[in-house]
Amino acid sequence: MTATEDTPFHAGERSVQDRAGTRARMAVAGARLIRDQMPDQHRELFEKLPYLIVGAADASGQPWATVLAGEPGFVTTTPHEMRIATLPSPMDPVRQAVRPGAAIGVLGIELATRRRNRMNGRVREVGPSGFAVDVVQSFGNCPKYIQVRQHNRASRDQKVTRLAEAAVLSVAAKSLIERSDTFFIATTSGQGAGDWTRGVDVSHRGGDPGFVGLQGTAEGTRLLVPDYAGNGFFNTLGNLALDPRAGLLFIDFANGHLLQLAAQGHVVWHDAEAAPGADRTLVLDIAGGHWLHDALDLRWE
Repeated sequence: MTATEDTPFHAGERSVQDRAGTRARMAVAGARLIRDQMPDQHRELFEKLPYLIVGAADASGQPWATVLAGEPGFVTTTPHEMRIATLPSPMDPVRQAVRPGAAIGVLGIELATRRRNRMNGRVREVGPSGFAVDVVQSFGNCPKYIQVRQHNRASRDQKVTRLAEAAVLSVAAKSLIERSDTFFIATTSGQGAGDWTRGVDVSHRGGDPGFVGLQGTAEGTRLLVPDYAGNGFFNTLGNLALDPRAGLLFIDFANGHLLQLAAQGHVVWHDAEAAPGADRTLVLDIAGGHWLHDALDLRWE
């Protein structure tokens, strides 16, 4: 999401809003709900969390999503700045994507209470143990489709290891996706070389376990995600209308592993085979990815 002179929504978001019939409502609501600074309520949530979901684009423009974790207080804020006192693992593609001037999307989500707030910004500086982000847009999300989980700390004696995934996903990757009720998706509003720096967003997708369908294609594995009624912003679908690349994150909540996937996405409108209650279907064709084993010392129940 990046603003124009008279709206916080870019051309891709406006085109999807037109198709879905929400543009007139969003023209009024967007200016009120999307701010250029974080209100105290958003800051309070970010600063008490032990984890953040972060999205960023690598040097080729491919978006990736990851989790950053620390003791509560590892995130500090002012209305116009967020400081994060940790960095992604060197194994994580987001590590190289977090660089001065880079666009970044941050999602603060408290699974135990189903609270979530978003902040899209730009990296101002990167140090040996963390980085600072200037706030560009701050907005809240409702608790729809968030599955309640409680977290706890676990000892982590193993180093993070990386295991590649191809376009045809492994049995282990398919198994995680088939039982997942939650994943995260990073997208960018760029349209060409260097243009993805305009804006990056990372958002939550949720449903009952198994809500993500899997299909085999000639090229690899395809994910079918029901798209339910939400806030009407269409940040993710609007970005995909400009740049079809997406970065997916599935968390193995029981073991602390991360599955990061690169995909190409598009929307099927008025889909007769869509899940009950869904307005449309988000189709994600996997291009590849990897596991980060033992990436987190957090476990969720």
